[in-house]
Amino acid sequence: MTATSLEPQRIAPAELAEARDRIGRIERAFSAKVVGQERLRETLLIGLITGGHVLLESVPGLAKTTAAETIARAIDGEFRRIQCTPDLLPSDIIGTQIYDARRGEFRTQLGPVHANLVLLDEVNRSSAKTQSAMLEAMQERQTTIGGEVHRLPRPFLVIATQNPIEQEGTYVLAEAQLDRFMLKDVLDYPTPAEEAEVLRRIDEGRFAADDAPVASLDDVLGLQRLVRRVYLDPAITEYIVSLTYVTRHVDEYLPPELARLVEVGASPRAAIHLAAGARAVALLQGRDHVIPEDVRRLGHRVLRHRMLLGFEAAAAGIAPERVVDAVFAAVRTP
Repeated sequence: MTATSLEPQRIAPAELAEARDRIGRIERAFSAKVVGQERLRETLLIGLITGGHVLLESVPGLAKTTAAETIARAIDGEFRRIQCTPDLLPSDIIGTQIYDARRGEFRTQLGPVHANLVLLDEVNRSSAKTQSAMLEAMQERQTTIGGEVHRLPRPFLVIATQNPIEQEGTYVLAEAQLDRFMLKDVLDYPTPAEEAEVLRRIDEGRFAADDAPVASLDDVLGLQRLVRRVYLDPAITEYIVSLTYVTRHVDEYLPPELARLVEVGASPRAAIHLAAGARAVALLQGRDHVIPEDVRRLGHRVLRHRMLLGFEAAAAGIAPERVVDAVFAAVRTP
């Protein structure tokens, strides 16, 4: 059968080797600045090469800002950090029009979201109105200021953070906002050995060094094109669809004590992100095809913020990850 324009061209070994070299350079640049946090590195790289956005949850001080800055510097991209507060306005993020008295006209001043990598620090401290200002940017890759549409640069990645232990002065992220994030990762404290390595590198002055970029924005765009050509077998596609189906019909597949805790299952965007993320995992590992383990590897990160649990789950101390594990256990692995 001849290939059609709808069928992605298989990746040549030379292309795979070149992609692995580019990814390896970015990984080494990341590890030079961030000790440990290997899953965080993978999460950010998946978001970068798929164009998906990332939500990070952790207590302060676990190198989230350093990680975001390091990735941006490694690819020679523009980085902006936005500290979210209750009085933050939508115009503080997307930009506004300013009257120029000398010229007698309005001019547009673009906001900090117009960058390649944007860190929304403590996103749950901003109001719902301000959070919604990011929806157009995250989904449509554009902003509208004074009726004019301004395209965002490519590549474009939003990394939002939230502190799980701070509740005063915070706003719950709406389901529509959460669904825009491809991945949600929950970070943990470093091991004693990793923490000792951080202190050692501070003493040596290694964190103060301003390292040169190891890749370009064109390299990232090339990886984004390549990842879409990673082969996804129809059996894997069926596996992904079955997983999201189970999240919406938990009464039929999960144990009753878990099924009754689930209020809303995952949207179709979860299946889209599982497929795209699995392709990225395969490429990061030097493969031109997806295996079931690539999908399972992303299960918590793609589904934990999309399966909404009722108050009983919190009262019983049942984490979303336990329910996600039950969903995977209910679906036969191809």
